[in-house]
Amino acid sequence: MKGRLHRLLGVGLVGILLAVVAIGFIWLPYDPLAIDLDHTLKAPSLAHWLGTDEFGRDVAARAMLGARVSVIIAVETVSVAIVIGTMLGLLAGFLRGWTDRILMTFSDALLAFPGILLALALISVLGSSRHSIVLALAIAYLPATVRVVRAAALSIREREYIEASRVAGDGTLYTIWRHVLPNTIPQILVLATSLFGWVILSESALSFLGVGVPPPAPSWGNMLSSARPYMYAASWLSIAPGLCIVMTLLGINMLGDALRDRFDPRERA
Repeated sequence: MKGRLHRLLGVGLVGILLAVVAIGFIWLPYDPLAIDLDHTLKAPSLAHWLGTDEFGRDVAARAMLGARVSVIIAVETVSVAIVIGTMLGLLAGFLRGWTDRILMTFSDALLAFPGILLALALISVLGSSRHSIVLALAIAYLPATVRVVRAAALSIREREYIEASRVAGDGTLYTIWRHVLPNTIPQILVLATSLFGWVILSESALSFLGVGVPPPAPSWGNMLSSARPYMYAASWLSIAPGLCIVMTLLGINMLGDALRDRFDPRERA
């Protein structure tokens, strides 16, 4: 019952996020970049559901566009980290030997740096743009993917059907593609869900620090940063993006917990 509730809440919250993103591609209540100095710092009303900011821009429209920015960055980052990390993890776990030692030494070197600090250092070199954020965060979270997939591959390579594949004369790459990779999909799905939440939080943190999505393009992080001087005079400026981040991470974490329970044989038993 608990797992089902988590699954329903997680799917519901993530579904709302994706619905907002989809609607934002078609319709926004106002132009999120349009400045209206006659309606600055207006409280939430029927005209402006979440109020306006210091430049008169509609907060709801900016939050919807920020959701699109965050989701696109998260999808691109997770895709890059999962694809590259899965390839490296499978090679390290299945081949072992010097291949494993070289790849894991490289992974441990990256893992020695906290993810957000490594991303900050890379962005300072690459410059502040969407593509540099994706690359920096993908590199920062690559070691986690490599380690999870490697651990799964180490277990799978000892199974009887892997030995049968070797006896049948199948090549190494064919065995990895045909037998090892499909059996790591459950772990990869759970990891991808977790990475999605981590990336959204990291992108928000980078934007809050001023090295993420460059203004005037909105993201939840730079909306929170811009709201700091108006915490008391216009609290809705920080409440809106803050709630977006909290509810999104809550939904993703619940969905990830449900997926982990679904694929855990002990939970099924």
